Amino acid sequence: MQQHRRQPELVEGSLPVFVFPTELAFYADDQASHKQVLTLYNPYEFALKFKVLCTAPSKYAVVDSAGAVKPQCCVDIVIRHRDVRACHYGVIDKFRLQVSEQSQRKALGRKEVIATLLPSTQEPRQQKQQEEKRIKEHLAESVFFEQASFQQESRAASAGPSLLTVFLGLVCVAALMLPTLGELESRVPVYLHLSVNKKLVAAYVLGLVTMVILRT
Repeated sequence: MQQHRRQPELVEGSLPVFVFPTELAFYADDQASHKQVLTLYNPYEFALKFKVLCTAPSKYAVVDSAGAVKPQCCVDIVIRHRDVRACHYGVIDKFRLQVSEQSQRKALGRKEVIATLLPSTQEPRQQKQQEEKRIKEHLAESVFFEQASFQQESRAASAGPSLLTVFLGLVCVAALMLPTLGELESRVPVYLHLSVNKKLVAAYVLGLVTMVILRT
């Protein structure tokens, strides 16, 4: 008798939810900002249904507050601020996105997005420009010290990448080869199963290590 392959059972609230952006800023003097878009990604191999909840539903209009996302696809959720008044300046509201499988009711994952109404776009833009300036200066200093360290290493010896770099790369490769959390058909012990977030971190670190090795 042919056995049906059993889908791994996901624990309620354990599924990572990928939403961008994680913060919404509405500006009273900029009518174009009264409409914001949240993008919900589904990187999994099964379809998801979603629902958007809000701590202040009377202040916002959410277009398609519930729906479905196909596997490895994304959907845009339009949010409009419909109560732009001075009494709401600086008040932090929260949107909660809950996702679940189409055949189930329990929420497999949730993600909160904060929303704030600000009086003007000028002050946040100035703060953002100052922050970007500080980041550029920090990156410039980092690049300078990085180049200086590479020059010193090249003068000392041209032995290629350090053992620590190679070891870190091998660890990341091993992490990516381990089963994902929730897979049942695996002989690897459960405590070695990694979550999707940990595998994303390992892939990111492996990319950095690869760049360092290529530069050496």
